[in-house]
Amino acid sequence: MLDIQKNLTRSFFALLSLPATAMGFALSVQISALSWILATKYHLEIDDIGLVWAAGPIAGILGQVIFGIISDNVWFWGGRRRPFILIGGVFASLMLFALPSIDIISSSMGIDGILGVAIAVALTLDFAINVGFNPTRSIIADVTPEGVNRTKGYTWMQTISGTFGVLAYAIGGIWDNYVLIYVGVVLVFLFTFIPPFLIKEPASLSWDDEDDEVGPMDPSARPSPDDMQEKLEVSASAGGGFSMTEIGRAIEPLWGFLVYAIYGMARRLIGFDLGHYYVEIACGVLTVFLIGKALVAKESGKSKEEAGMIGFKKVLAAHSFSWIGVQSMFIYMYPYVEQKLPDLSEIDAGRVVSIAFLVLNLVGAALPVLVLEPITEKIGRVKTHMGALVVMTLGYAGLLFFGFSPTAIYVMMAVTGVGWAAIVSLPFAIMSQKIDQAKMGLYMGLFNLSVVLPQLVASLGVGEAVNNAPDKSLLFIVCTATLAFSAAAWLLVKEDESDEAAATPPGGGGH
Repeated sequence: MLDIQKNLTRSFFALLSLPATAMGFALSVQISALSWILATKYHLEIDDIGLVWAAGPIAGILGQVIFGIISDNVWFWGGRRRPFILIGGVFASLMLFALPSIDIISSSMGIDGILGVAIAVALTLDFAINVGFNPTRSIIADVTPEGVNRTKGYTWMQTISGTFGVLAYAIGGIWDNYVLIYVGVVLVFLFTFIPPFLIKEPASLSWDDEDDEVGPMDPSARPSPDDMQEKLEVSASAGGGFSMTEIGRAIEPLWGFLVYAIYGMARRLIGFDLGHYYVEIACGVLTVFLIGKALVAKESGKSKEEAGMIGFKKVLAAHSFSWIGVQSMFIYMYPYVEQKLPDLSEIDAGRVVSIAFLVLNLVGAALPVLVLEPITEKIGRVKTHMGALVVMTLGYAGLLFFGFSPTAIYVMMAVTGVGWAAIVSLPFAIMSQKIDQAKMGLYMGLFNLSVVLPQLVASLGVGEAVNNAPDKSLLFIVCTATLAFSAAAWLLVKEDESDEAAATPPGGGGH
């Protein structure tokens, strides 16, 4: 084990962040270039672009859960998470390389239309990212003790990842998206191939970190002997078990999203139209009911396991609506800019979108370590996250009412970046405190469903609405409403003991 890992130094947190940075960079390339290249080079319609984007959440549903479970229960190539980071990185690099050549791939296969090939490339890219993304996040929890250092691991992850996200959008804005794609091919490969060999993973996922040499643990974060014994009894050295019943119960707040996702994909792929929106309404009512049920559930008086499950469900419920707004912005920002700034050429409109996302990620990169982490030490993670979402809601409202020039768009995206900084860092730390450490891969994958299922709603439902709306401002009506709902929902998420320990750390932690 490297000394920087033993001492949990800043350089170790930076190294630990690089695999997640690679996957985040691949997503940044996809966000900046995919809609643009499909609209300008391949001339797909808005709803077809949404269908291509729907491939990503599908890959997330399958990839992150399945490979999260597997990575909890295997050990090869010297690690539990390492093999999946390596495999995901290699295939993500290859699929990025394929993006500008979808037409060539289609022609070489004798396929007339490119939509199917575009979906296949996007699905493979997202599947590769999701094979690696869960392990890149889970490994942070594996090698950092609970408390201050756990929060530090995830805020450093977002700062490093966000900094390279800024680089991605800068490349797209200064040069063009083709240059961005090819830079992404090289960077994703290097950042997923080298760091995993420098990080020692613990042989056990128990709370007893002394045997596994994962670094010093905050005294406040150390569990009691009874808690450690309970954990060890259910945590073999390869990880914990699971059941489909456990999975189904854990994601109950997301059932409405799941039903709509299955229905929406079937309707788009088969091409049938019921002529009404009864199914959509029913799914909406089911979602509101189940999310409300999860948020009002009481954790007091429950066993540790039951309280942890209730807390996990509350995080899923509160987090999910954030991603309807976020994903809608990512997918349909280009059509919005194209309509509101009609004097711009396709290249210039694409450049405005790239710069807008650059500003978003610049704020998102700077805030987690410099601003959000110090605030969490004073008021806790949950309150910090809720406040950031309120700011993001105001940013979306600003885009709705004032986003009619490049300057106004950039200013409002900077405001929105406050919430973005929180969304991609704090919920991971909050969630990881509430679940069984030995099942981190499983629950990290289930937690990702609160991202990908709402993304499907954005890709299918919001895409159809925006495509049919004469005024693309509908996009930011949806974004504002969903972020406001999410911010309100976080009011009902309990600031548990681990969060309070993070808010009042006893004399430091790692550097």
